[in-house]
Amino acid sequence: MKTFSRLSYPYIIWAGIIIGIPMLLIILYAFTSSGNTVTTFNFSFVNFLNFFQDSVFIRVLLKSLQLALVTTLLCIFIGYPAAFFLSRMNGSVKATIFLLLTMPMWINMLVRTYSWISILSDTGLINSFLESIGIGRVSMLYTDFSVTLGMVYNFLPFMIISIFNSLDKMDKDLLDASADLGANRVETFLRVMFPLSLPGVITGITLVFLPAVSSFVIPKLLGGGQYVLIGNLIETQFISIGEWHFGSAISLVMTVIIMLSMYLTKKVDKKDDEEPITATSGVKL
Repeated sequence: MKTFSRLSYPYIIWAGIIIGIPMLLIILYAFTSSGNTVTTFNFSFVNFLNFFQDSVFIRVLLKSLQLALVTTLLCIFIGYPAAFFLSRMNGSVKATIFLLLTMPMWINMLVRTYSWISILSDTGLINSFLESIGIGRVSMLYTDFSVTLGMVYNFLPFMIISIFNSLDKMDKDLLDASADLGANRVETFLRVMFPLSLPGVITGITLVFLPAVSSFVIPKLLGGGQYVLIGNLIETQFISIGEWHFGSAISLVMTVIIMLSMYLTKKVDKKDDEEPITATSGVKL
């Protein structure tokens, strides 16, 4: 045990350098007005007041949360059936499909997002096909649709893999027992399969919602620079304007939202573990 504890020291030091120190700097800048120097430590809440008192920034925050929520729900509705059918395949087919699913993740997100620009543009693949069948061009790029599509495309594998791990490890005898005792497929799914796979769903929600709510590359590219989310706002404050104090305050607000989301998902997951469900009736013991 002592050896294991000693081996963790380098990780703790490394995490403190790359996570702890930057977070302390963000907190320091967030509570310091732009006219102050870091060494004076004249703390103030002016950056947070400027953020919450401006309706434009609040709309940007709500838009980011809305898009992240829509992306997460779409990933669940698409990812759960995909994970279900993947878990029911035999070994060789399952391995092939799983490889095809994870292969796009080997490519940088920036490259994957750029590919959608060529696909969704007015002269892209989809519009060329629509023109060939007589429908005509449809404006898809730089819209809510293109940004949402880019989000779902980039984060969907995380949802599928999380749910697949829960479904693949599930004891199939529980499903057979439910059917033997008279439950139809819908009842078996609602009372047995879905509750048992809920930890995977919650993990998928965490892996999709958190990066989606703070993403800035996808909205910037597929939104044409006119689609501003909270991630783009933070990037603008640091890179373009150079207002590190206000940007740090926004980053701290997003950190609180992300930590709150992680707490709530962990709370639901813990509650599900404490209340087991029987395989035949769904009655909590």
